[in-house]
Amino acid sequence: MGVDRVLVRIQLQELKFTFELKKQSSCSVQLINNSGECIAFKVKTTSPKRYCVRPNTGIILPRSACDFTVTMQTLKEAPSDFQLKDKFLVQSTVVPYGTTDEDIVPSFFSKENGRYIQENKLRVVLVSPPTLPLPEPFNGPSIQKPALKAFSESAETSIASNGVSQHDPANEVSDSKNPSNSNKVSDLKKSSDSINDNVKHEPLHQNHKSNETHISSDQAFAEADNMPPLVAKDIEELRLKLGNLELKLNEAEKMIMNLTQESDAALQEGKKLQQEIALLRTNCSARVRVGFPFLFVVYMTLTGLALAHLLHL
Repeated sequence: MGVDRVLVRIQLQELKFTFELKKQSSCSVQLINNSGECIAFKVKTTSPKRYCVRPNTGIILPRSACDFTVTMQTLKEAPSDFQLKDKFLVQSTVVPYGTTDEDIVPSFFSKENGRYIQENKLRVVLVSPPTLPLPEPFNGPSIQKPALKAFSESAETSIASNGVSQHDPANEVSDSKNPSNSNKVSDLKKSSDSINDNVKHEPLHQNHKSNETHISSDQAFAEADNMPPLVAKDIEELRLKLGNLELKLNEAEKMIMNLTQESDAALQEGKKLQQEIALLRTNCSARVRVGFPFLFVVYMTLTGLALAHLLHL
């Protein structure tokens, strides 16, 4: 297989990330397989702790494309000269047809067995975020001056059509002689100013709201990409461990309940035995106290017989 053969074509030669403090940034890369063979790819980086690649390995079917996303973790401070020396290496090689993502092993990308490995290097470029237009205060300078000018001109034209002549700065003294016309002009100017203020500020509020919506959606997308695959696997393992612990706790609770029941039964049997012992003791003491001992009766009988025999003599 020729060394200069192109297995995979990559549209991008550099990864551009929008740099914002304490915010993640993502970049998508597309791999195009124009050949008639299955291609396996693997993505490596010089800073694996700073970036998350999903998926970092995969299979590209013949004459198809595959995308992988690189997410840069949050940076606490801006790098020096606004540049990063991080680089990415995309390796691709031909694999047998029918190979799946689970069948990919590190030996596929080893050059020791004479396999042809195409390598593409991508460098990292930081891009400044786009500046958002900030609304000016309500008492600040007007932004839509041409619109105000056009509106004032239309107001003056309407005044002229109603019988009031358009006035220049030089003709203000002559217009002041007619108080009714001057009052109309002043009222129309006030109404036009109020309308212009509303026209000036409403778009600003709308732009500000749209910017806030755009920022919140970007933040939600960054939070959705915040979980790398390793963390997801750890969470699943923790859930399994928690399930096993819950089962063990339930078994322990059942054993404790059985032991408590057995201990209660043993206590009741001990109480019954104590009561029986107490009854036996009372019965024995009653038997000892009632009547005389048998030896005493025999002794008294013999003594009586001896005295009777002596009396007869």
